[in-house]
Amino acid sequence: MSHRLQVIIPDDLDRKVRKAAQRLGVSRGEWVRRALQEALSRGQQSGVDPVARLASLEAPTGDIEQMLAEIESGRS
Repeated sequence: MSHRLQVIIPDDLDRKVRKAAQRLGVSRGEWVRRALQEALSRGQQSGVDPVARLASLEAPTGDIEQMLAEIESGRS
């Protein structure tokens, strides 16, 4: 089964996709399908867990109520 996916892209990106598809002699749709598959394959091959990657960034965390209060106090 196939599904339609509509994605709005800026003109400059559309031109790049058109040229890349023309170089390969395929439609834009086929080029995008291949690019998506390749990107997904690379992500799976990397073995990096996205949640673990986020945790490794050591971004500030804390109680949600405290964080929201700090955000609000900074707006004053």
